Amino acid sequence: MSTELILNSTQKGCRIALLKNKQLVEFHQEEDGNAFNVGDIYLGTVKKVVQGLNAAFIDIGYEKDAFLHYLDLGPQVQSLNKFTKLVLNRKNVSSKLTGFSHEPDINKLGKMNQVLTKNQKILVQVVKEPISTKGPRLSCELSIAGRYIVLVPFSNAVSVSKKISDSAERKRLSRLISSIKPENFGVIIRTVAQGKDVKELDNDLRNLVKIWDQGIKSLRTAKPGEKVIGEMNRANSILRDVLNESFDSITVDDKDLHGEIKSYIQKIAPDKEKILKLYNNKVKIFEAFGVEKQLKLSFGKSVSVANGGYLIIEHTEALHVIDVNSGNKSNREEDQETTALKVNLEAAAEVARQLRLRDMGGIIVIDFIDMRKADNRKKVYDRIKQEMKDDRSKHTILPLSKFGLMQITRQRVRPELNITTREACPTCGGTGQISASILIAEQIENTIDLVLGSQNEGKLALSLHPYLYAYFKRGLISRRVKWFFKYQKWVTLIEDSSLTISEYNLLNAQGELIET
Repeated sequence: MSTELILNSTQKGCRIALLKNKQLVEFHQEEDGNAFNVGDIYLGTVKKVVQGLNAAFIDIGYEKDAFLHYLDLGPQVQSLNKFTKLVLNRKNVSSKLTGFSHEPDINKLGKMNQVLTKNQKILVQVVKEPISTKGPRLSCELSIAGRYIVLVPFSNAVSVSKKISDSAERKRLSRLISSIKPENFGVIIRTVAQGKDVKELDNDLRNLVKIWDQGIKSLRTAKPGEKVIGEMNRANSILRDVLNESFDSITVDDKDLHGEIKSYIQKIAPDKEKILKLYNNKVKIFEAFGVEKQLKLSFGKSVSVANGGYLIIEHTEALHVIDVNSGNKSNREEDQETTALKVNLEAAAEVARQLRLRDMGGIIVIDFIDMRKADNRKKVYDRIKQEMKDDRSKHTILPLSKFGLMQITRQRVRPELNITTREACPTCGGTGQISASILIAEQIENTIDLVLGSQNEGKLALSLHPYLYAYFKRGLISRRVKWFFKYQKWVTLIEDSSLTISEYNLLNAQGELIET
């Protein structure tokens, strides 16, 4: 499986596309004005303690106070508060935490007003970016993520990712990290650490301790609301989390960004430096790699699925709803159960891709086509679990109910990504809207494939708008010629200026309209 990362520098920031086998699976937009990212650590001020919510509102410089629940304080919050106070008071305390005496763990069932008071200074970490009308969500269980491990100050525990199933490897990693980790620092060993030697793990650990040291140095002079430790930019964080042997290329169209990523790759995976390329073609990078077209096709309300099915995706404040439809697939199989199973299996793969692509979080309800057999429902459940295996967001999937509904919860840490897939109608001068015109050519191609490939029509005529007429006839080997090579049938194109750009008609040999 080939994996490519495409980075497009824009005036507002950076656009990042992750492709697997040329198919878009992740898309991120990093804007320069976005100051609050997941993983950032701030010096906050307690503005209000709300006993009814058992929570506090913290000022970290956002227009709305951030939310901190008691359960997100972490058992060692008193040690964190003690250390923060010592540093702010310029006491002689080492950032290494060597010899630092811990405070007792807080009661799991305690109250927020027993731990925090109004106007108190506190170190907090962003775990959810501002979403909709809500401010950031915070935690006091600080952690700094590296390539192979996560460093957790004020803890001594060493834990191993559950995805590492080999017991011998788990013990090896646990013993190894326990022998090299600093005092009063806990470590979470990530899945990618499996099989790595002590040198690679030690280098990662040293880098994280260095980041912590620099953060504490900043804390000594920090003012309330200032960022103490910043998470790396989105491009580098993606590389940190997903860069592996399957990566074929990383292509960047900006010289400064190329240099930044090059230095980061030299630090975490020097052997991968050769796959980094600087793109300097006249054609825009997202156009050249087919990303722009995939964005238009993938972010609409209706999303096509292979072999004729399609999804309808609706968003509400409370949840996301996805409806699976069979489309023109319904006439191709022996019976209804077989049709339903095949469409549902294809839809399951596309649903998993859409969740990751749009970064949809919270509650997702999927209405699959009804299936009578329990074995078939289990096949769909197993398929979506398999497809979501590479999803880095925490998620829970429930089996299909007897009504054909599947419920998924997926961690929401950033606002959901939306791409505009509608554009002003050239026919009505912008008073109405149509589906993005790039989709019309795609729909015609799919219809031609269905009619000539599956329904075995003979002579065929296609009546369409002059713009589309010119598009399909363009070039020595035009798209119409390619159809002839593929289907061994000639399609007559008819230019019809009475049609809008979103309309077309297919006629059979008798000149009768073919319903599509």
